[in-house]
Amino acid sequence: MGTAAALALVFVGCCSNVVFLELLVQEEPASGHLITFAQFVFITLHGLLFTSRLATKHNVVPIREYLVLVVLFFVVNVSNNLAFAFNISMPLHMIFRSGGLIANMVMGVVVAGRRYSPAKCLSVAMITLGTLLCTLASAHTWEKGVVGGGGGEAGGGDLTSLVTWLGGIALLTFALFLSARMGLFQECLYARYGKHPWEALFYIHALSLPGFLVTAPSILKHGSKFSASTPLPGLATVPLVAPVPRLWLFLLANTLTQFVCISSVFRLTSECSSLTVTLVLTLRKFLSLLFSIVYFRHPFTPLHWLGTALVFAGTLLFAQVLDMLRAALAPSSSPPVAAAKKMD
Repeated sequence: MGTAAALALVFVGCCSNVVFLELLVQEEPASGHLITFAQFVFITLHGLLFTSRLATKHNVVPIREYLVLVVLFFVVNVSNNLAFAFNISMPLHMIFRSGGLIANMVMGVVVAGRRYSPAKCLSVAMITLGTLLCTLASAHTWEKGVVGGGGGEAGGGDLTSLVTWLGGIALLTFALFLSARMGLFQECLYARYGKHPWEALFYIHALSLPGFLVTAPSILKHGSKFSASTPLPGLATVPLVAPVPRLWLFLLANTLTQFVCISSVFRLTSECSSLTVTLVLTLRKFLSLLFSIVYFRHPFTPLHWLGTALVFAGTLLFAQVLDMLRAALAPSSSPPVAAAKKMD
């Protein structure tokens, strides 16, 4: 697969995945466990067939090393999806997770003892401020009950709704920093055993499946709710499709697009620089955010826009986009004589 195809699939897969995710959480906000379980099962089955080749291909990284990643990865994914049950809107969820650079820098300093340039510190400050503004601007979700909570509260601005919303913020913050710690651990594994992303993708998801036993009641409960949902009206004339409840169709589409998203990002990582991948993912998040706001008619205030601009501008600054642009423009802006001297 070429770079252009990988780029296209990143945008198509990741952006469409957000659409189907929102369709699901709008009707069943607390169905995060079922959504996560479906994604893990599909990626495990794919890896079993094509990565481990039905367990005939031996893994390079020892299983005991993957177990640490399994615990971290499982908790991060479950926490992120569970946040929807705490009155967290989709735009706030997306913006909050875009602040991953903050957590990575903090964990890099605390755990790995790294030092960062003033430009990177400035970018992190912008992202922090942007995330804070969007968090404050989205506080109306607990006041007006825009998104239903998992506990069944009706909303209305009472103390219970506020505590529920703050619990969702705490979950997102916890997942953000835990994901950063997972990234540092993964770097250590790559340095020790080499890069084996597809193997890691398979084993992380496969070894995580037993963890869903803890959330089995929630999975079964929402599986029943999905089965009770009505079929899509537009498919009434299509054989074999019409009887299928629409939430199961949404879940299938979400699972498939999630796999397209993840696999395309891995392919892009193998063909492009990390800077290019960062830019692509940042633009993808921004387009997903805009689509979510427009299509699902989320309230988006000027404070939201200011916070969003700070988050994404800070991300681009962190990725040293300005330096890349200067380097790209420098040769064309140099006089011919000067260029000739440089070549000498």
